Amino acid sequence: MIEAELKARVLDPESVLDGLEKLASGRAEVYQDTYYDDAERTLTATDQELRIRTVHGAETVSLMTYKGARVDEASGSKPEHETCVEDVAAAHALLRGLGYTPTIEFEKRCRNYDLERGGRQVLATLVRVPELDETFIEIETLVKGSEDVADALDVVREVLGTLGIGDDAYTTELYTDAVAARRSAAQSGDR
Repeated sequence: MIEAELKARVLDPESVLDGLEKLASGRAEVYQDTYYDDAERTLTATDQELRIRTVHGAETVSLMTYKGARVDEASGSKPEHETCVEDVAAAHALLRGLGYTPTIEFEKRCRNYDLERGGRQVLATLVRVPELDETFIEIETLVKGSEDVADALDVVREVLGTLGIGDDAYTTELYTDAVAARRSAAQSGDR
């Protein structure tokens, strides 16, 4: 499956939150993400991601996710393979045993909305990463092949437009990169 997704910076979080609440009931969840790579940073160099995420919400669920290289540069959409993890400590140990080490860990505070648009199941997520001074929105839907990405992204853009978010707010910057840059700047400022 490919995650056809657009992410945007949100300048007016209250307005976007109000718009989302009119579309569906939201659920608050906190994601604890740990990203892995090998010593040579092979995954990062080839635009791949390997992550363990624990989602704290009505229930606590852990997921292992692998994302392949982007199939659409403009949106950053990637193939995604994800599975539930019953024993998160064992999953972390498994990855370390295979030679992967954590490259970055951080928390995302999310409010998720399940929508249906254009015959597609769509997930809208309002995101706040405590270390960053911005709010983001992610709109995504899953498609079977790269030939379906463009049509799926049209639906995603429609949802963003409904919320008053134009393409000038879109970003493909990864949270991992933004958090790493913020931590690096903080360390440089401490000297």
